[in-house]
Amino acid sequence: MSKVLEQYLQSVRKNELKFSDIQDLKFPEQNAFVLDSSRYPLARCTRRAGKSNGFGMRFFRTMLKHPGCFCPYTALTRESAKNIMWGVLQEQDEKFKIGAKFQVSNLTMELPNGSRLQLFGADMKNFIRRLKGIKTPGAGIDEAQDFGPHLESLVNDVFGPAILDYEDGWLGLAGTPGPVPHGFFYEASELKKYGFSIHQWSLFQNPYLPNPKAFVLDLKKKKGWDDNNATLRREYFNEWVFDLDALVFKYQAERNHFDALPEVRGEWRYVIGVDLGFNDADAIAVIAWSDKLQAAYLVEEVLEREQGITELALSIERLIKKYNPERIVMDYGGLGKKIAEEIRRRYQLPILAAEKSRKLEYIELLNDAMRTGKFFAKKNSLFASDAARVKWDYEKSTPDKLAISDVFHSDICDAVLYAFRDSLHWTFEPEAKAPKVGTPEHYKAQEDEIIERLEEELEEERLERQIADPFEWDEL
Repeated sequence: MSKVLEQYLQSVRKNELKFSDIQDLKFPEQNAFVLDSSRYPLARCTRRAGKSNGFGMRFFRTMLKHPGCFCPYTALTRESAKNIMWGVLQEQDEKFKIGAKFQVSNLTMELPNGSRLQLFGADMKNFIRRLKGIKTPGAGIDEAQDFGPHLESLVNDVFGPAILDYEDGWLGLAGTPGPVPHGFFYEASELKKYGFSIHQWSLFQNPYLPNPKAFVLDLKKKKGWDDNNATLRREYFNEWVFDLDALVFKYQAERNHFDALPEVRGEWRYVIGVDLGFNDADAIAVIAWSDKLQAAYLVEEVLEREQGITELALSIERLIKKYNPERIVMDYGGLGKKIAEEIRRRYQLPILAAEKSRKLEYIELLNDAMRTGKFFAKKNSLFASDAARVKWDYEKSTPDKLAISDVFHSDICDAVLYAFRDSLHWTFEPEAKAPKVGTPEHYKAQEDEIIERLEEELEEERLERQIADPFEWDEL
């Protein structure tokens, strides 16, 4: 037995350190979630309600009870996991005098008894493979409303089996009602599916907020909201409400889904958009458009994390050979300019720099195309999934400029924006229908045609006289 573990066991025997002390009697709503002994506890809360603090205490209790164990905490991204939980763990470690060690390089906290907690982001490369097959007495998924369709697999295939080795093992979910009432977290927290033990509370029950009612009243005044505002009801009243206004991208499957490209006379034309990233993902979007239709279609997406330049170049090369695009629009940040120059030399294709400073303008153009049925993407596409998760941050927004929330960033949405901007579907002009013979419109069209022909003849005569005598042409 290690010396550290022996010292820990001695401290437990002397009642110097007890997991049952990790709770907050001043906050009964949160404490009910912390003390819940069920396999599947769920916290559905408003913003600033303290759900992440509840998660922190659950983890400390579990890790103190099971020396040498491993516990995973998961948020949407590694960065958001750090922003949400890292400070919470440090504060609680100091508050309860536990003596944990924190390793920021791998976002791991280790207790004196050898138990470890590690923070993960679902955006990390090989995330599922890293966690599949582990055993743990406690696992938590935070901001669950933003996870999208893979949350169910994460619960059932990864963390569900991982807690079975412990009689008191648990898998917890926490989140706030999202802007689209569907998905696993909605079904678990609102429709009460899947057997979760549900806890609900809001910022109004949080005893550590000085005046939450005044905060909400001030927010309503600042934003011009009434009590029926969907964002207010979701984020501060804890209600599931469809909130299209909260979403940055206004995709709706019933309006913007397509099964196959429509038949057109002539050929389809293509534009490729590329958003580069390493900590994020490289994302590529292919947009199809035609001279015969006033619409653009997202026909292919590629999303790869932590890949090198060679792998990225191969992905682009495959798409170039497949679609023969008219142009590629690429994020020139980082190594983007060098990659663009290499592709330009290889394929003699125009590589345009993505216009990033006018992003909000292009978002509005894309949204207008979706509202008017001029942009289509398949309902199971990455774009459709991410469009339901990228939200406005109304606290950071100002009256003259909206701010996009940094809780979830979509690389594929940026790639779609780049390609959409340079697809020329908007140049389409429908063929004018000839008016019916004998109608006033028919006679007016004939009159216009005669006038136009006479004007053309006069113009030709003027040009002929100009050529014959250039000094007299301006007398005409």
